[in-house]
Parts: sequence; C-alpha cells; structure tokens
Amino acid sequence: MLGAYLPILVLVVIAVLFGLGSVIFSSLIGQKKPSKVKLQPYECGCDPVGSARERFSVKFYLIAMLFILFDIEAVFMYPWAVLFKKLGVFGLIEMGIFIVILFVGYVYVWKKGALEWE
Repeated sequence: MLGAYLPILVLVVIAVLFGLGSVIFSSLIGQKKPSKVKLQPYECGCDPVGSARERFSVKFYLIAMLFILFDIEAVFMYPWAVLFKKLGVFGLIEMGIFIVILFVGYVYVWKKGALEWE
C-alpha cells in the first residue's frame, strides 16, 4: 500500500532538492556587489513613501475578508456545475437557495457601506 505513494514521495524529494539547490547555487555563483540603491526597499519601481510601519484602515482588511468570502463561495459553484445534470431539479433549487443567500449577504454588506472606500 505504501508503494503507491512512492512516486509522490520521489516527486516531493526532487522538488525540495531542486528548490534548495537553486537557492544555494545562486548564492554561490551570484554577484555580490551591494550598493545604496540595491539595499533600498523596493516598492513597485517607485521610491518608497512613508514608513513601513504605517497602520492601515480597518476597511482595507474588511474588504479583503469580504473578497475572500465571496471568492470561496464562488468556488462552491464549480462542483455544482460539473454535476448539474445528475442533480436535476433538486440541484437547481439548492443552488438557487445558495445564490439567494449569497445575494442577501452582498446586499447587507452593500447597505452597511462596507464596500465604500473612503
């Protein structure tokens, strides 16, 4: 029974060895010429503005959590779409209820003003 997992184990070992080998090899042969420009923090090609310890608004985290929540709920629709013909009318009604609950949550969040960026 464990023999069935041997190819997976070999693949994991190869992946780990490749990752470690790449890091070690690049650190050994890579150029090491630090300069003031290279040691500065990189921020999308622009000069950094402000401190890295700046506090973010709670709205930022709220929108991020809402995005993850609605994104995960959208992922639940893929298995339903694959089994749509097998589930028949029951599956259609079940997904309809799911979408209605999702829509009610979206309207609630919208009415609360959580999607407004101020």
